[in-house]
Amino acid sequence: MNNFTTTLNGLLYGVLRWEQWEALQQTLRSSPDEGWYVYYVGHSMPSENTSGENFNRVLAEIDALLRRDHQDEYLGIVYVDDFDAPSLIKIYDPHNLGSSCGSSGLFIPPAWVISRMPPEPIHNPDLIPHGRQRRWKKLAGWLNRQPSIAQHQ
Repeated sequence: MNNFTTTLNGLLYGVLRWEQWEALQQTLRSSPDEGWYVYYVGHSMPSENTSGENFNRVLAEIDALLRRDHQDEYLGIVYVDDFDAPSLIKIYDPHNLGSSCGSSGLFIPPAWVISRMPPEPIHNPDLIPHGRQRRWKKLAGWLNRQPSIAQHQ
């Protein structure tokens, strides 16, 4: 396993409160030009990192989707390797979380992985309904400099 896979499957900390998510976003936005790989799991692997204004747009779109689709008082579907110096963040789709106790036996991959390391493929069993895939794909459009998902709704 490479560093990406080891980190992805290693000890990650849950971003449980929205305030923690906001602070993590600030940390990420403080160095957007250092380059982040943004991987929409189950779709094409990023061949280069996303930086600068485009990275901030992607982050803003992910934030908007999470706030719209996960309207709980807590977050709990975002995980980070280090709050102060993050190198990997995985974000789950609020509508594809599987069993909370993990007893379903299904592997539920994250919807998005934001990483400083080039990502490795993550198996996606394609259990996500096509309507949800279309919605998340619109967000992936920012990686190709396409219009915001907000303009499509």
